[in-house]
Order: sequence, then structure tokens, then C-alpha cells
Amino acid sequence: MAENVMKQIEISKVTVNIGIGEVSDDVDKAKDLLEKITGKQAVKTQSKEGSKSFGTREGLDVGSMVTLRGEEAEKFLEKVLPAADGINESAFNEEGNFAFGVSEYIDVPGVEYDSDIGMMGFEVSVSVERPGYRVKRREYKSSEIGDEHKVSEEEAIEFVENRFDIEVSE
Repeated sequence: MAENVMKQIEISKVTVNIGIGEVSDDVDKAKDLLEKITGKQAVKTQSKEGSKSFGTREGLDVGSMVTLRGEEAEKFLEKVLPAADGINESAFNEEGNFAFGVSEYIDVPGVEYDSDIGMMGFEVSVSVERPGYRVKRREYKSSEIGDEHKVSEEEAIEFVENRFDIEVSE
């Protein structure tokens, strides 16, 4: 008997982010680094509110990010997961999404050090879902996803361990 294809977990998107936290030339370097690692166009992220302690105002560039979907997202994860020092169980939320960080980009296989960029790390956020989640996102006749169809934390951990051959630690 075949497994229900509507119950298979898939990667919805992978968001790669570098947050500088201040206004500097490092924002352009972060954008260049993300484009180098992912091969996609990166966008600058702006601060949502001002902070005197960080010396920022609303709307200033404070980071950079890229969103990957589909096969590109899976290939990127296969490349980056070995560079992460493992994934902790606490990195997963109740919807099965997870995040991890890479402290230095030179840890990623196939990426060379660039003296123009310097040393930087980045964060990776992964969203997982099952087929049929469009019902929640669509504009016309949108509806809630049933509890049986939502991805649980345990299911996501099992998916990551089986799909990417990594051990999720406690």
C-alpha cells in the first residue's frame, strides 16, 4: 500500500539572512556574500524602528537576505548543513520550522575566503509544509489547516534526519 502523498513533508522555503545591526559598509559586503553563496539576487533589509543605542533610524539598511524555494532550497541545505555544528532540537518550533547559524562562511564547502568581504556568519531559516498548505495562503476562500495535516516538531525532526543524513541533538 502506498503512503499518502498529501502527508509527505516538503521544504517550502529557505531564508538566508545576515544582520549587521548597524549602518555601515558591511551591509553591501553582506549582500555580496549572500549572492556569492546562494547564486541569487540578495535584497537589503531595513530597520523597522529607530534605536539610539544601536545608532539607527527607521528605514536604514541594517542587513541582507535571500529567499530560496524548490530544488534550489534543497541543494543549498545539502551544501550548508555540514558547515553548521549540528542542529539542536530546540531549533525546531511547534510547526516544524527550524533555524540554524553558520559562524563563518568559509566553513561552507566550496566557498573560498574573500578578503574584500572579511569574516561573516549567517543565519538559515527553513519552513516546512505539506501539500495543500495553499488553502491557508490563498486570498479567495482561504481556510485553516487541520491539526492532523499540520507538521509537528517530531515529524520535522524525523524528516530532516532522514532527508539530509544529520543527527538532531537534544
